Amino acid sequence: MQLSGLSSGTLYDKVWDLHRVTELPGGSTQLFVGLHLIHEVTSPQAFAALRDKGLSVRCPERTVATVDHIVPTTSQSRPFADPLAEEMLSTLECNCADHGITLHGIGSGRQGIVHVIAPELGLTQPGMTVACGDSHTSTHGAFGAIAFGIGTSQVRDVLASQSLAMSKLKVRRIKVNGRLADGVSAKDLILHVIRTLGVKGGVGFAYEFAGPAVEALSMEERMTLCNMAIEGGARCGYVNPDQVTFDYLNGRAGVPSGAAWDRAVTWWRSLVSDPDAVVDDEVVFDAASIAPTVTWGITPGQGLGIDECVPGLEQLEPGERPIAEEAYRYMDLQPGTAIAGVPVDVCFIGSCTNGRLSDLRAAAAVALGRHVAVGIKAFVVPGSEQVAKAAEAEGLDRVFLDAGFEWREPGCSMCLAMNSDRLEGRQISASSSNRNFKGRQGSASGRTLLMSPAMVAAAAVHGQVIDVRTLSLQVTV
Repeated sequence: MQLSGLSSGTLYDKVWDLHRVTELPGGSTQLFVGLHLIHEVTSPQAFAALRDKGLSVRCPERTVATVDHIVPTTSQSRPFADPLAEEMLSTLECNCADHGITLHGIGSGRQGIVHVIAPELGLTQPGMTVACGDSHTSTHGAFGAIAFGIGTSQVRDVLASQSLAMSKLKVRRIKVNGRLADGVSAKDLILHVIRTLGVKGGVGFAYEFAGPAVEALSMEERMTLCNMAIEGGARCGYVNPDQVTFDYLNGRAGVPSGAAWDRAVTWWRSLVSDPDAVVDDEVVFDAASIAPTVTWGITPGQGLGIDECVPGLEQLEPGERPIAEEAYRYMDLQPGTAIAGVPVDVCFIGSCTNGRLSDLRAAAAVALGRHVAVGIKAFVVPGSEQVAKAAEAEGLDRVFLDAGFEWREPGCSMCLAMNSDRLEGRQISASSSNRNFKGRQGSASGRTLLMSPAMVAAAAVHGQVIDVRTLSLQVTV
């Protein structure tokens, strides 16, 4: 690895310049993609397009596949009960076999949500460009990578050329001073950021998350932060790599070892934003002022601190009022309603946002010694087979089962309901996922409240939204 010739500026600037192939006539840049992640939903049409044009996959060794969106979480025996889900998985299996692409399938020990398995396998590394046909690819920016969600036509382009045509983004630094208080998580932080800057506030930007509060986060917490950058309108979000990053990666299957590891770390350290790097915008937050945060409406930007009430129109900017009026009607929550105490029907812990081991530990600490409230459906879906195995080794599955939660198989589950995990009718879900759009969790009239895994567990045992900080928690299970 050569350090000479590395450009200056932000990490985004450096990674962009390292992966630039050429400038295209329309003003965009042809950007080399270091890691391409695929799954069963957005890849079939892309592979079909290759076949129609007589093309092959340019760099199959840089493409990794898994199955996550459509897999059932109750029984994963084949064939699936849903014929369409079975067809989608079979198609992925055939496409990967035809093109020599590694597929981490069910039972491999490496299957799971694409944005969970790539980091845990050490495939995601600092300085990479990462692309995937899934909007929450921004997750991988937690490692100091530049990661983009792409559409099916772009999946085709990356398969055929290992590159993308893109326009360079501006960079906004999100600096978070201080430290998050006990009971306040990375999920609360990103919901607070989106609430403050808006769901369109990041359009045209990459978000660089920085400051003492971000540096104090674990890698899994940083992944949660970057995962939802896209919900704030940013195309990607990233954190500069540091010792926390290197400690997480060291020893994982996809990273170098021995002397090559030392060289890699030296290289990764050179990629961080320079102290005098110029950014296009900077917004500063005080971590200590952030409370557990819950969405009340139909966008991730409609969030409230747990002690707040649904805002009235007069409290909102004029441009926010039409969507607020729509949210009042859809959610059946009127201005002045306290978010604490809102009843729930279903409690879902999982997703690419909050389905990792630390998320399950946080929820289990709430569930330990308690029981799901009468009439509440609560279930836990590990983000991967490795997460499930580790959680079971710690006894977390038994904690949840004893508390009345269901313990499921890995997958995307109710995050987007492209499987059998769905809301019914007007049910209200307390969800650790990333989107609360109308119909997102499977019912055209179902309602979603986004919150942290610990807050979901607290809602499950009380049957309503409650401040997890008011509960006495046992820190070991």
